[in-house]
Amino acid sequence: MFEFMGDRISKAIKNIRGMGRITEENISDAMREIRVALLEADVNYQVVKEFINNVKEKLLGEEVAKSLKPDELFIKVLKDELVTLLGGDYKPLEVTKKPTILLLAGLQGSGKTTTAGKLANLVRKKHAKKPLLVACDIYRPAAIEQLQTIGKQLGIEVYTEGKKDPVEITKNALEYAKSNGFDYIIIDTAGRLQIDEKLMDELKNIIEVSKPDEVILVIDAMMGQDAINVINGFNDALHLTGAILTKLDGDTKGGVALSVRHLTNVPIKFVGDSEKLDGLSEFYPERMAERILDMGDILSIAEKVESVIDEDEAKYSAKRMQSGKFDLEDFLGTMKQIKKLGPLEKILKMLPQARSMGLSNVSINPKDMAHIEAIITSMTPQERRHPEILKASRKQRIAKGSGRSVEEVNRLLNQFEQMKTMMKQMSSGKMPNMPFK
Repeated sequence: MFEFMGDRISKAIKNIRGMGRITEENISDAMREIRVALLEADVNYQVVKEFINNVKEKLLGEEVAKSLKPDELFIKVLKDELVTLLGGDYKPLEVTKKPTILLLAGLQGSGKTTTAGKLANLVRKKHAKKPLLVACDIYRPAAIEQLQTIGKQLGIEVYTEGKKDPVEITKNALEYAKSNGFDYIIIDTAGRLQIDEKLMDELKNIIEVSKPDEVILVIDAMMGQDAINVINGFNDALHLTGAILTKLDGDTKGGVALSVRHLTNVPIKFVGDSEKLDGLSEFYPERMAERILDMGDILSIAEKVESVIDEDEAKYSAKRMQSGKFDLEDFLGTMKQIKKLGPLEKILKMLPQARSMGLSNVSINPKDMAHIEAIITSMTPQERRHPEILKASRKQRIAKGSGRSVEEVNRLLNQFEQMKTMMKQMSSGKMPNMPFK
């Protein structure tokens, strides 16, 4: 998402470096580069035109801070305008009402049913809610079964009455939720291949009986410019409270995210960034702008770490590292914690200057981590705590037990010792020599 666009913008910023001051003449090439980058990323033409004019006006305006260098000023103005374009302030999901009722609408193929499961998973994990999924898509073959499968995978209940009237299903589901202590109801409605009167009438009737706190449109980001017409069509009829862009991890240039708020006034609340059932990220305009400009997204990394890693265990490991007592038992525990963060490639992409350092294209084979885990778990507890006792015969037994080679066992032990040395240097305030390339 945004990588192609970000690369072009980064190139434009480099051309500004070293300039004594900003003038219309010396920024013209950079502005042209940014304009092309946005258009090629499928950002709406009118949006691009306004964006470029706003950036130029602010760069050349008299209110510019004299303390900033030209390239710093350029980045600041670009970031501020990108944040505005992406929607300005973060618009959180409604979670305070008891119960909260959320209705999902969208065209067929947008990923609505999967998104319903992802949302239920998110409100349960992040907001400690007890969600109920309501199956109101009675037309698409196997839609109800799909939602039930997702519910089963997540351990979240799905309310269904089969192919009955969706309005009646909604009424009964709300009563069921009230009687059984559910405090977050997510209604998965039917979609169509295109917007039509029958679809809108059904959605309006469901809204009338459910009085939802959120009416969210699920939209496929790969639709490009057509997404704007779809959002406007639904918004005119249903008064949307937000949109979720799906498939931003696929072959999409991400430009629709820069056009949606400006052209529809509907805030983006989430983006779908993987097919997994935890692959839903809250949409923070400022963080997205920073990612586009290769400034990183440390806050999102911190939130991810906080949500999945056990704090007490992390503190214990840190103390062991500082004291030099960190052993393979500790290392195994740390690896298991890191795995909870999900694909490490995603985390690396959120680091500042990830693109310029080539980290955005890094591929980490999950099998490599599995091989390390297999080697360590093939050791006895004593061997994990005292790897210095590992001689040739023990290494052969470990290699055989883990299905790896003795060379791999030796490589792991050498790298572990180098890592321990590096940690000792860091804890003593010395700059370490990095052992890994």
